[in-house]
Order: sequence, then C-alpha cells, then structure tokens
Amino acid sequence: MRMKAPSELAEDGLELTPGQRLTLAQQAFEGFHSRCFWFMRRDAQITEQEIPYICSRLRADGGRAGFLLAAQICR
Repeated sequence: MRMKAPSELAEDGLELTPGQRLTLAQQAFEGFHSRCFWFMRRDAQITEQEIPYICSRLRADGGRAGFLLAAQICR
C-alpha cells in the first residue's frame, strides 16, 4: 500500500490539518501494522487522541521510514 506523502495531503505542503494528520496516522497504522502495531487489532480505527502513541511506536520500531513519517504526523 502506497502512503500519500504529507505534501500530497497538505494544501500548502507545510502543515497538516487535523483531518489530514488523522488520515496519515491511519495509513501509517495500516502500513506498519506488522512491524509496530502487531499487538493491536488490525481493523482498529485511530483517533486523534492516539496520534502521539502512533508516532512513538513509529519512532521506536518503524525504522527510518517510520521515524520520518512520525515527524510529519506529529508536527
């Protein structure tokens, strides 16, 4: 599954709206599930309150790609 680049999501290319952050966090959860979120239900729906946790797991276990994605989500 190809995740959209944050610049594709953000109209100005710099900052994501709350909805765009949530969409990107959901895509990251699905794309990195087996690597970072294996202990969570695969069909979980990410909420705004869970975004910091998603970012911390991406940073810890997502490798370089996860680390960079977390930086975009948690700006």
